Amino acid sequence: MFGTIMRAQVKAGQRDAFIEAMKGRGTAANNPGFLSAEIGFEDKDPNRVIAVIHFRDRESYMANADRPQTDSEYRDMLQYLAGPPEWTDLHYVAFEGEALTAAAMAGTA
Repeated sequence: MFGTIMRAQVKAGQRDAFIEAMKGRGTAANNPGFLSAEIGFEDKDPNRVIAVIHFRDRESYMANADRPQTDSEYRDMLQYLAGPPEWTDLHYVAFEGEALTAAAMAGTA
């Protein structure tokens, strides 16, 4: 499994708009090889967002990065951020538990 971790600062007052804009972007239908994405906000800084994204392998991750739609979505995301995000690409070597689902996330906002 391969993916990335993103850290960024959301502009003041843009948190809800950012969350709404991110919904539905990570689907296997439009991102072959996409497995999952989790987005959360730091407890100590409620405008610092962290995203953890998983792809089946590096090849599908890179294919997604090369799609024009991915560039468009990235540029759209920037309007909610105080600056460019920090990205850390990585090979995942261990996994435990189950991926988050809508049912698991109910009431966590």
